[in-house]
Amino acid sequence: MKNAIVTGSSSGFGKLIAIELAKSGFYVYATMRDQSKAESLLQLAADGNVKERIHVVTLDVTSEASIAEFGGYVQELQSVDVLVNNAGFAQGGFCEELPIEAYRQQFETNFFGAVAVTKEVLPSMRALGSGKIINMSSISGTFGFPGLSAYVSSKYALEGFSESLRLELKPFGIDVVLVEPGSYKTNIWSSVETIQLQDQSPYENYKEAIMNELKSGEPEYGDPQEVANLVVRIARDVDGRSELRYPIGKGVAKTILLKKLLPWKTIKKIVMKKLYR
Repeated sequence: MKNAIVTGSSSGFGKLIAIELAKSGFYVYATMRDQSKAESLLQLAADGNVKERIHVVTLDVTSEASIAEFGGYVQELQSVDVLVNNAGFAQGGFCEELPIEAYRQQFETNFFGAVAVTKEVLPSMRALGSGKIINMSSISGTFGFPGLSAYVSSKYALEGFSESLRLELKPFGIDVVLVEPGSYKTNIWSSVETIQLQDQSPYENYKEAIMNELKSGEPEYGDPQEVANLVVRIARDVDGRSELRYPIGKGVAKTILLKKLLPWKTIKKIVMKKLYR
C-alpha cells in the first residue's frame, strides 16, 4: 500500500482529498494543527469504509518545532509516495490598511509551510527514486485580485517554487504538480468576508463592490469533490506524464488564457467594470 501525506486535512479540499486517496488505495497521513477537528474527517472516512486507511497526525506548518517532530515521523515511514501541500488560508484586506504581520502570516502558511513540509519528505522520495508532490495553488496564483494581495502573492510564490522544484527533482524521478482551483464551495473565503477596515476607510466602497461580486458568483461555485477527484487522478499517474499545471473550475482556463493574450490595460478595464457596474 502506498503512503500519501495531506496537509490541512481538517476541512475543505484537504478533507475530501484525504478521503478520496484512501478510497483509491493509499494509506493516508492526514495532518492538521488541531486534532480536535478530526472528527468530521474520521466520520467521513467511516462512512466511506476507509477509516482504517487514515491516520491523523498533528502538524502546524508554521511551527519549526512541529515541522521537526513531523520530520522524525516521516523518517520512520517505509516510503512517502505522494505529498499534497494543501494547508492554507485566504487573508483579505487592502495593502494600506493590512499590517505587515498579516502578510508574513499568510506566507508562513501558504508558502513557507509548503516548502518546509516538502523538505522533510524529499530524502525519502529521492531514496525511493519516485514520488509526487502536489501543491494546491489557485487561480489567484496566476491572476491578481484587489483586496487579496497577501493571498495572491503567496500563491504566486508557490507557483514559482513549484516550477523550479519540478526541474530540480525530475532527474530523481520525483514529479511536482500545481492544482489551480477557481471558486469552490469551501470555507477558504471566510476571512475575506470579515475584512476589518479602519474607521472612515477610503476602501469601504471598494470592499462592498468586491463582496457583492463574490456573493453574486456563489451560485456558480463548483463542487469541491471535483478537485479531490482530480488530485487522486494525478496521484495515481505512474507514467510520469503529469502536466505542471492543472487549472480547474468554471471559467478558470478561459481566465488564464485571456491573461496571457490580452494587454494589461484591457484586463484592468474588465476588472474595474465588473466591480463598478
